Amino acid sequence: MTWIERLQSVFVAAAALAGLGVGLATPLGASGEYVVIPALLVMLIAVFVQLDASNLKDVGNAKALVAVSLVLNYVFTPLLAWGLGIGLLGEQPDLRIGLLLLLVTPCTDWYLVFTAMARGHAGIATALLPVNLVLQLLLLPVYVMLLGGEAAMVDAGTLLEAVGLILLTPLGVAFILRWVSAGFKGRRWREQHLMRWANRVVMPLLCLAVFAMFAWQAPVVAENGTEMLLLLPPLLLFFVILPLTATGAARLLHLPGPQRVTLTMVTTARNSPIALGIAVAAFPDRPLIAVALVVGPLIELPILAVLSQIIRHRDKGAPDEQAAVSIADR
Repeated sequence: MTWIERLQSVFVAAAALAGLGVGLATPLGASGEYVVIPALLVMLIAVFVQLDASNLKDVGNAKALVAVSLVLNYVFTPLLAWGLGIGLLGEQPDLRIGLLLLLVTPCTDWYLVFTAMARGHAGIATALLPVNLVLQLLLLPVYVMLLGGEAAMVDAGTLLEAVGLILLTPLGVAFILRWVSAGFKGRRWREQHLMRWANRVVMPLLCLAVFAMFAWQAPVVAENGTEMLLLLPPLLLFFVILPLTATGAARLLHLPGPQRVTLTMVTTARNSPIALGIAVAAFPDRPLIAVALVVGPLIELPILAVLSQIIRHRDKGAPDEQAAVSIADR
């Protein structure tokens, strides 16, 4: 884990503030509209190109962990997100939809970094990534239509098109890149060059997308600054309730230390980049939804950094448990 990766939340916050300043002080902010989705698409290609289906074999070695993670991510979390939205953001429909989009999408990228920091089971964490990606692709439209209520107010076809654009397109491009690079250059070249490039460009592209979003929507943020603060209570509650619930479930099932860490991280971390892309594509005339999603990682990343140290697995000598390995050098 490099010092740069430890400062991810700082970079995201700096990008948001810089974009806000440019958007308020210059006429260039309007150009951000044409940067957000391309930046997110390239970023997601870089994320997806690092997926390795061979890791799926580790899922079979942790059936209890996989089962409880699916229940927490796709049953408990959507209901919790709906309850927090109704209870704390009932008068703010756009913020409520933004919160819902953020919380019902399990993370498919940076949770691996924090799992490694906490010495979780790296193999199982990686194996769960494509599982969570496919399930959120299938279920996100369902959650928005069922739990969003009247506030969603988006045609199902439009939502499906947005999900297809933001998820299926980069997933298909990433698959082609992996296949072509391995076929023409070899697997070793792919691991040494393509994977390294992909790992390095994710954070700069996310910062670019956040910068462009805030520059583009600077007037919206300025006009709704007070409303944005309303997101803090439900987000903080979520990032307290989920780790406690996951840790309790892991102890109830007597999961080994690394698996307990993995369960906590895979159910706590959220997929704000994908949610942001879908919000921009599906709700182009309701920018507060997308802007609300940027608040998520500003709170989430510092919490995950602290959480990874609190739940860190200390037993290095367990013979039957795979030690977590850092993915910082991938």
